[in-house]
Amino acid sequence: MTDESHSNTPAVGHDELPLPDYDHLPLGGVQHRIRTLTRDELLTVLAYEEAHGNRLPVVEAMRARLRELEEGAEPSGGSPRAYAPEQAPAARGGSPVSPETTGPPMNPPSHGTPENPAQPRSTG
Repeated sequence: MTDESHSNTPAVGHDELPLPDYDHLPLGGVQHRIRTLTRDELLTVLAYEEAHGNRLPVVEAMRARLRELEEGAEPSGGSPRAYAPEQAPAARGGSPVSPETTGPPMNPPSHGTPENPAQPRSTG
């Protein structure tokens, strides 16, 4: 395969990509996740990248992976839709913090002033 544009692969919409939240994946995440894709899926993501961000390191990583697949490499196990460490997990519920759980009001000590009884006074 040559390094020319893959414009003959129709660009799809963001929601149709085989990688969820593709636009938010950092380069390292893209490099890891594209290893799970088939050749056709990778061509779809590459066409999307070339039509939108066209980030050189991402395009180069995809082209290198395409060469690997064409030389006989197989997609790695796992699902490209599985939980990814670069995505924060969803919140499990509401926050326990509320006005009812706040502590009592505090007056911070006035450090270093002679009127503060908590400070030792000099005898000199």
